[in-house]
Amino acid sequence: MTVNELTTSDSTEAPVVTGERADLLETLAKSRHFLRFTTRDLTDEQAGLRTTAGELCLGGLIKHVTSVERKWVDFILDGPSTMGDFTAMTEADWARRADEFRMLPGETLAGVLAEYADVARRTDDLVVALPDLEAAWPLPKAPWFESDMKWSARRVLMHIIAETAQHAGHADIIRESLDGAKSMG
Repeated sequence: MTVNELTTSDSTEAPVVTGERADLLETLAKSRHFLRFTTRDLTDEQAGLRTTAGELCLGGLIKHVTSVERKWVDFILDGPSTMGDFTAMTEADWARRADEFRMLPGETLAGVLAEYADVARRTDDLVVALPDLEAAWPLPKAPWFESDMKWSARRVLMHIIAETAQHAGHADIIRESLDGAKSMG
């Protein structure tokens, strides 16, 4: 099932979202805002700078959150096969995954933010249209997941929110280290 199949209808009016789904969307929107806000007024070069002892940069964090959100939405729709088997990843696979955390030559902050916006719209459409937040799949094989665990769509959405909020905090530290700008305060 695709997001388009879930959200296509004869009505031209946007569906009214209330209750739990509205809460999930509002919480995710707030975390996304704070993550994106850390990149305000930056150049592409600044978005790719490491400002702490870690490997993270602002553009890379947004690329990572984009990738994670995309993969988890794929998981909600089509199950664990969309994420692969993390226990079988090669060094080359891990190196490609590490590229999510940095701005690569030719990448722009505007492009990274546009891709994030596209993924966010897809997720939001899914939250509105998904028939059942209890629908669950087994988790993919990974050393950080317990075997034989299942996550519902609701649990995956809470994970996306937590991941976004956590990285918004990382981004705030990186931005403050870059030029003293803060998200709050």
